[in-house]
Amino acid sequence: MSTASRSTPRGFDQVATWVFDLDNTLYPHHLLWQQVDDRIRSYVAEFLKVSKDEAFRVQKDYYKRYGTTMRGLMTEHGLNPDDYLEYVHHIDHSPLEPNPALGDALEKLPGRKLILTNGTRKHADAVMRRLEIDRHFEDVFDIVAAELEPKPSALTYERFLERHNVDASKAAMFEDLARNLQAPHALGMTTVLVVPEGQREIFREDWELSGRDEPHVDHVIDDLVGFLQRIAGLARP
Repeated sequence: MSTASRSTPRGFDQVATWVFDLDNTLYPHHLLWQQVDDRIRSYVAEFLKVSKDEAFRVQKDYYKRYGTTMRGLMTEHGLNPDDYLEYVHHIDHSPLEPNPALGDALEKLPGRKLILTNGTRKHADAVMRRLEIDRHFEDVFDIVAAELEPKPSALTYERFLERHNVDASKAAMFEDLARNLQAPHALGMTTVLVVPEGQREIFREDWELSGRDEPHVDHVIDDLVGFLQRIAGLARP
């Protein structure tokens, strides 16, 4: 485990609400993402009537500029998001296996646990069931609850905090993209960037890997379970 080189990173003794991103945070990116990635590309190719190569370019461009490919298609091409969300998350979740160590670590954390994802609740529920951690989470705030405004938009975090009555100064946010931690940090949350060992260069573009040394990242970790086990012992009972 490592932490970002900040002189006074925020700690966890005051944390009463633990907020987690889903994909590549609670489970490794590579287990499901290739399926989703391929389906997004296929959808873009069919929707825009372009080649798979052009669809890939558009997909990654919109993801970087808008937070999600879907938001880019909505903004620039008037996409109806319902069909898109159903299509791209219609995947096989069986590569995921139960993670009892993660479940035990979550159970030991004092306070509420919530998921904040740019994906759908249906996808989040399927992931949690496969990992056998669903009983530890109070609720899921998904892209529909965010009114289709994805992270890193500050408005999404504000809506999340209001919806679930969360005090940002007593909350921690776990994410796999540094840019998605800027808004929660500004709101007062303790921020944790999850960069699993061996996943730094797999399926990730340079911009996705940047920002780990920025002031809005309080902690950088490569072992979520070990980190949660450690802070559970330090957190307020």
